[in-house]
Amino acid sequence: MRLLPLIVGLLFVSIPALGQESAPPDTPADLTSAATDDGTAGDLPDQPAPVCGTRPMTIARMSWPSASLLAEIHSRLLTAFFQCNVSIVDGDLAATGSSMTLNGEPAVAPELWIARVPDIWNAAVTGQAVRQAGPSYDSDSFEGWFTPDFVKETWPDIATAEGLQAHAAQFRPGGKARFISCPPDWACAVVNRNLLKALGLEALFDIVEPANRFDMDKLIAEAVSRKEPVLFYYWRPNAVLKQFSFVPVVLPAYDGEAFKCLARVVCPEPKPSGFAPDPVVIALAEHVYTDSPVVAAYFARARMPMDAMDALLLAMQAPGATVETVADQFVSTQQAVWSGWVGKSVPPAQ
Repeated sequence: MRLLPLIVGLLFVSIPALGQESAPPDTPADLTSAATDDGTAGDLPDQPAPVCGTRPMTIARMSWPSASLLAEIHSRLLTAFFQCNVSIVDGDLAATGSSMTLNGEPAVAPELWIARVPDIWNAAVTGQAVRQAGPSYDSDSFEGWFTPDFVKETWPDIATAEGLQAHAAQFRPGGKARFISCPPDWACAVVNRNLLKALGLEALFDIVEPANRFDMDKLIAEAVSRKEPVLFYYWRPNAVLKQFSFVPVVLPAYDGEAFKCLARVVCPEPKPSGFAPDPVVIALAEHVYTDSPVVAAYFARARMPMDAMDALLLAMQAPGATVETVADQFVSTQQAVWSGWVGKSVPPAQ
């Protein structure tokens, strides 16, 4: 693992592990007895259990950027504050969930989308092999509609269904306003079409379904550069939403039955609903709770703000940036975000 920046090292170097006393530098780690006043050997008091347990703390680094960043960030904080012996291993949703169930490794999956692997997740929880420490993010809403902030400046009520109805005709005088959806073979394309109809917006917007994600990003960027009012679908966490200033549209509350119909190609009478929440959790192997409860408590607090992850993903686009360097930067500069996770009072960066 790459070395943390000097400032982080200065913050961490003098902090002993939670629940342990700092030992003098010349005290042997394996000392089990000590001399008494009469020169005979006497038993030392029981030594406290290691804060990070008795086995390496393995963390799954999934292939997508946000999960990779979380793995690297947690690795740095666990090493610095809890003196954990951290090992980062490659992972993916199905294989990681199965491995945690069978042998308790990896110990941590920082971003597990459990609705994508329900059978594996349910079996792991039922078998008491894995627990959910808490959500990975401070929101469970990962999809939505957005509009540029300059549109809201022009029409303050635009970020509601009623505001869109009132001002859509002004988006593009002489023509329909544009709604940039997702590619036609994505499930969200079906939901967006039905939701426009359910909100009474179908006749007011031309739906644009780009061929792929890159065309989607290009259309949004072009509209912003021309200061063109536009409504579009997107998901989070994502760098695009941080690259420009966008305002989320307030959609109706999620309605499970209504959303089932919205997700069907043929939905005779679509009714309004927000997008379905997606449970994305920090999964811990059971042995973390029994062997290292302090670390389990850390992960129970470690909710990443969605805006912060959007910013990290944007930072990944800088020339020369890597997951490791962006994780280093986050730990160095974002104490306000992570200090509550570690449960310590952290001095500000100098």
